[in-house]
Amino acid sequence: MSTEPQLTRASVEAAHSLIKPYIHETPVLTSKTVDLIASTPQLPSELLGTKWESQPPAKPILRLHFKCENFQKIGAFKARGAFHAIERLKQQSNWEEIKSKGVITHSSGNHASALALASSTSLLPSYIIMPTISSPLKISATQSHHPSLISIHFSGPTSSEREALTSKIQSLTSSTLIPPYDHPDIIAGQGTASLELLSQTTPPSSQSSILNAIITPLGGGGLLSGTALTCSTTPTKVYGSEPSFQGANDAFQAFYSPTGDRITTVKSLTIADGLRTPVGKLNWEIIYHRKLVDGIYSVTENQIKSALKLVLERMKIVVEPSAVVPLAVALYNEDFRKMVEGESGEKGWDLGIIFSGGNISVEGLAKLFGEDEKKETKE
Repeated sequence: MSTEPQLTRASVEAAHSLIKPYIHETPVLTSKTVDLIASTPQLPSELLGTKWESQPPAKPILRLHFKCENFQKIGAFKARGAFHAIERLKQQSNWEEIKSKGVITHSSGNHASALALASSTSLLPSYIIMPTISSPLKISATQSHHPSLISIHFSGPTSSEREALTSKIQSLTSSTLIPPYDHPDIIAGQGTASLELLSQTTPPSSQSSILNAIITPLGGGGLLSGTALTCSTTPTKVYGSEPSFQGANDAFQAFYSPTGDRITTVKSLTIADGLRTPVGKLNWEIIYHRKLVDGIYSVTENQIKSALKLVLERMKIVVEPSAVVPLAVALYNEDFRKMVEGESGEKGWDLGIIFSGGNISVEGLAKLFGEDEKKETKE
């Protein structure tokens, strides 16, 4: 159930006022080294085998501003939407009944942990449905907040399987559903990350941010649609980014299709595990039908890994694969890079990038990069 009748930038501003006591205002970092790499044309050899191999490499000038939601509570931006949803429920007349029966959600990890934290903070029972392929780190993080109030149930890996088990348990418990992304209160809450980013990149002598655009990861669409609402009254453009592996770029496909019909099923095991879900119905309404997003781009698994390695080695911060998908677009997607070059010319662009989370274990990092090291040793 939503308590938000209409989604606008004002909705995001109101959400921020509600959740400020419960969240961190995460820092915005920059890196001259990463800017230099992003502003250097790719080598022709790097474009071999791609659709751009016969074209001259793009020459964008990029100044990147990283909103580090990996430093947010539970290690991801999802805390914003979860706390907002709970705080909005508290405003309902039947709050005591809601509190007694609890809340329920389905999530591969970050939203699960976020709702577990937000609900337990208000001593509210929660039922969390997680796919069996969720990372052990995200499962243990979800269990850790208040074990006596949190009940975890495991489903199959697809979104349809998660939703089916969620419906079954909700019917048994009469708990209130708080979906991971397709929900007005969640969307407004997630938009607060970009609200802060715009404020943090506004010079003292100015009333507007220096950012020409913001690019976010795109799975279910909570973060992107919330960002689109935030920027809807500003000159700042908004872009989404997805992994292309096994059709995980469902929004990219729909966005540029003749009809714009939302794709409702995704079956992908991309390493960007937080982006394996299809974009939500309400999210798509904001992204596509309200025309609040300027474009969507996708990248390969190897490009995601390369961007992750760059952040770990050059910026010295830990982020998860889903978080670096926007950076991978800025570094490697020639369509995006040529667009920036054409839009900005010699002035270049100040581009906001939201690092959506940092929930990856040492074992997870070793698994991602271990095979590469084995190949190098054999060669």
